[in-house]
Amino acid sequence: MLRVHAYHLDRLVPVVVSLSESPDAGVPAEQASPIIWYDLITPTPEEERFVGERLGITVPTIDEMEDIELSARLYQEDGAEFMTMTVLTRPDAGTPRKVPVTFIVKGQVLVTVRHAEPRPFDAYLARARKPNGTGLHSGYGELIMTGLIEAVIDRMADTLERLGTEIDGISQEVFSAKRTKANKKTRDLQELIREVGTKGEFITVVRESLVSVSRVVAYYSALDGVDRKLSKELRQRLKLLQRDATSLGDHSAFLSGKINFLLDATLGLINLEQNQIIKIFSVASVVFLPPTLVASVYGMNFAYQPELQWHYGYHAALCLMIVSMIMPYLYFKRRGWL
Repeated sequence: MLRVHAYHLDRLVPVVVSLSESPDAGVPAEQASPIIWYDLITPTPEEERFVGERLGITVPTIDEMEDIELSARLYQEDGAEFMTMTVLTRPDAGTPRKVPVTFIVKGQVLVTVRHAEPRPFDAYLARARKPNGTGLHSGYGELIMTGLIEAVIDRMADTLERLGTEIDGISQEVFSAKRTKANKKTRDLQELIREVGTKGEFITVVRESLVSVSRVVAYYSALDGVDRKLSKELRQRLKLLQRDATSLGDHSAFLSGKINFLLDATLGLINLEQNQIIKIFSVASVVFLPPTLVASVYGMNFAYQPELQWHYGYHAALCLMIVSMIMPYLYFKRRGWL
């Protein structure tokens, strides 16, 4: 799908184009402003060819966008800047995904290539179509790119805030003393380990996305005065984006450390529960060992054995077994082992 937008009166307006148009046709006469944004969403070969011929560029394929090498993500070609970053999608669904999004800046025109529909793009577009909704003072595609990156960072900030709240809830569950049954508590802790692992994977995806955003912003900032002259407004916005991405990266690192602490604490509590169970079995075996010894002695089948003909021998043996059980128990209790 191809969405085309023009800049008019401080807002973005949709433009209808025909894929059969000649690349040299220029801007239609009825169109008030030139096109500044081509948004390719899972594009077809015809749409890629149309945009490529219009701007004299080669639109990267999905395989090229997914390449992790830095030289394949940030480069110059055909007089345009190609920048690919990783964007987080479906964070509210509990199954976040990483999708590559490529920004192509050539002159005053921006081309975005994506094979998913991250919510920040729709949120920015809905805001930018309103009067004075773009917050821009000129119709440069690179300013639209910064607006989109701002929306992506805002989305990740909300995601990290929600993750922090959920991690606090898990922390309260881990250190809660309300559960008294050991087996139920162990099962609950095992479920918490799964939750902690899920949140840890979530944070890892967010951090990878933040790193890619920082690389794109740093790369474009480094072009100032070298390959192109950036406006004062753009430089300020790039600095703010870099600062926001850095602060969110620090916050995600803090949450990652908290996740590791909760994982270690949960595993430690499970070990304590298991040790408690082993301790109970150990104490029980020690307590029942003396009466077992007494019963074994008087269960021998010798013809001549003392106390066998004693009238109170049975009662005495029972009392001896009971006393031999109570004494180890009291000893363990006094030592604080129970």
